[in-house]
Amino acid sequence: MKKILIINGPNLNLLGNREKNFYGKTTLNSIKTICEAYCKKNKMECNFFQSNHEGELIEKIHLAANDYAGIIINPAAYTHTSIALLDALRAIEKPKIEVHISNIYSRDDYRRKSITSEAVDGIICGFGEKGYTLAIDAIKNLIYKNSND
Repeated sequence: MKKILIINGPNLNLLGNREKNFYGKTTLNSIKTICEAYCKKNKMECNFFQSNHEGELIEKIHLAANDYAGIIINPAAYTHTSIALLDALRAIEKPKIEVHISNIYSRDDYRRKSITSEAVDGIICGFGEKGYTLAIDAIKNLIYKNSND
């Protein structure tokens, strides 16, 4: 069974209460439950992680080198600011998908540039919590494509 890491950045622990016009009413815990069930249905396992601290996110990415077949990451605000996350993602030679609940390209100017996307295989944004299951489908395809190479 392939194991993936799903990483969530700062303030995503506030989902369901925060800016519902952008992020909806679904909580991060509900998204975790959805992801775990979807992974199980797809014969995969996921470790779901959230932190408001950049260093903790980086440490988790480093673990992926040996412990996971791929990474799904919602870097949240670090998407637009973190060279450190970009470097950590670049260092891991595993499939990586970036996901965002809102469409970052229809938001404020400063949110339209994703620094971290330079180190991932693809980006999914604007589909609400459904973006996470779309990302699971994408990472599964990348993992199995790479294992057949």
